[in-house]
Formats: sequence, structure tokens, C-alpha cells
Amino acid sequence: MRIVLQRVRQGRVTVGDDVVAEIGRGVVLLVGITHSDTPAEAEWLARKVATMRIFADDSGRFNHSLLDVAGSALVVSQFTLYADTRKGRRPSFTQAAPPKVAEPLVDHFARALANLGVPVQMGCFGAHMVVTIENDGPVTVVLERHRHS
Repeated sequence: MRIVLQRVRQGRVTVGDDVVAEIGRGVVLLVGITHSDTPAEAEWLARKVATMRIFADDSGRFNHSLLDVAGSALVVSQFTLYADTRKGRRPSFTQAAPPKVAEPLVDHFARALANLGVPVQMGCFGAHMVVTIENDGPVTVVLERHRHS
């Protein structure tokens, strides 16, 4: 699993003319799934996201987590995080898990995050989405979890 986490003032997902998900202060999580990912990895990453200290305290230091600040999460599936650009000019996406594997794991990750106490909104799996991210900082962190790490 690969996650691009962006600390945000607000985030929104629009499909067509409809706003399907929207959060205020929190994180937008772009989530990529590869073939070997497991529910255990999704749960580990959910705990990491919920407890990572990326929000400032009164002195400006990163001492507060998403849970500490009662922030929300917007989870957006993004298979393009597993793009292979080593050859040619068109990315290959063979490292990305197929939808029948990826969708349940993205859902499992979002449920695990919600079970930890984080309010979660989700994009629409497989839809063409417009994701609006008002990055705060900017703070952007890439997270990965593999069985061997």
C-alpha cells in the first residue's frame, strides 16, 4: 500500500456536478493498492495515519495527531500511485491491483481509520473525480507498508 497524505484546511471530491465528499481540517489520503497488499497492512497504515504527529502545537511544533485535533480524513483511491515510468512515455499500471482487489482494501483501510475515531469521507472508487485539496503548510507525507517492513 502506498498513501500520499496531505494535511488540509479542506478537501472535496466532485463527480460530475455532485460533491460526493467534503471535509474541513484534516488529511486527504490518496491510496494506492498493489497486488500483495493485505488487510493487516491497511490496519497498520490506518493507525499510522491517525496517530502521526503532523499538526502544530501552540509553539508551532508537530506534536499533535489527527486524533488530537479531531480532524477528518478524505480517502481517495488512486491506482496511479503505482505507475511505472521507467520505459517509454506512457506509464504502466501493472503494479496496481485490479479493482476487485483494490476496492475492498481501500474500504477496509477507511473502516479501520473510522474505527480508530477519525471521521472519514470517501471518494467514488473507479469514478472520474475532481479532488480539491487545500494543502495546509504545505505538509505532504508518503507512507508505505510492506510485509517486510
